[in-house]
Amino acid sequence: MKKPQQPPTIGISACLTGQEVRFDKGHKRSDFCMSQLAKFVTYQPFCPEVAIGLPIPRATIRQVQYPDGIHVQRPDGSGDVTQPLLDYGHQVAQQLETLSGFIFCQKSPSCGMERVKVYQEDGKGSTATGVGLFAQQIMAHHPNLPCEENGRLMDPALRENFIIRVFTYQHWKELLASGLTKHKLITFHSERKYLLMSHHLISYKEAGRILAKADLELHEMAEQYLAILMSGLKHVATHRSHTNTLQHLQGYFKKVLTKQQKQELSTHIEDFRRGLVPLVVPLTLINHYLKEFPQQYLAAQVYLSPYPQELKLRYI
Repeated sequence: MKKPQQPPTIGISACLTGQEVRFDKGHKRSDFCMSQLAKFVTYQPFCPEVAIGLPIPRATIRQVQYPDGIHVQRPDGSGDVTQPLLDYGHQVAQQLETLSGFIFCQKSPSCGMERVKVYQEDGKGSTATGVGLFAQQIMAHHPNLPCEENGRLMDPALRENFIIRVFTYQHWKELLASGLTKHKLITFHSERKYLLMSHHLISYKEAGRILAKADLELHEMAEQYLAILMSGLKHVATHRSHTNTLQHLQGYFKKVLTKQQKQELSTHIEDFRRGLVPLVVPLTLINHYLKEFPQQYLAAQVYLSPYPQELKLRYI
């Protein structure tokens, strides 16, 4: 992995770090976030409820559907904090240029990304259709920012997907900070071609078309490219898409491997496709052959190591 110059900074709901800021003076500490990921990133905690002046402990608040829209208030209808939450979210969203990701607390009326309970005005029913007002503002102002919820990070595939996007976004920010040029942009994409291919083939092709447009101004090209890259990486890579990518990488060795070595690599790729071995198995062999038969273009591919290997996300 090509390490970023600085560890990514991730915004995070403060209760997930272990801070006792919830309505009952509790927390929802995430073991993955604080015991594993924290070794490789820096966190910037936020608690919207505390930030707008609500006490600890406090009465619960929830989203309620009214004719004029969703309001956030206490179950008895008092203490409406809709506008303060929206204002705080808007304020924070203007100051997040240092972030490379955000981890929200699921189901929270302020921080939930999706499936937040929305109650009827009469209190007799609810639907899991809401979005936390704070999270809503962050995501609306930063559509390319990698965002995820703590509950979804329990899923190995979603966890890896989020981490890949975070480190990609951090590298992108450092690219911009270094002074963007067309050559740097093309190099950035070249190093991530197979990473993007493994997630979404359509985005892989579209990104190439954007960079080939001679009439696009550099700033506009970079904006369009980033949107395609980050939306493409949001697609969770599958065994099928990984297998396709691995077979492309295999092609770089067809003139240097013995018949037995080719068969061994093909077997590992097929075993991965069938779910018999984790992704790290064929990748380890590819990296071994890459050391034995160096190829500069292939060695530069972020796909081979998109984040710190110590996280062991490809061992599952």
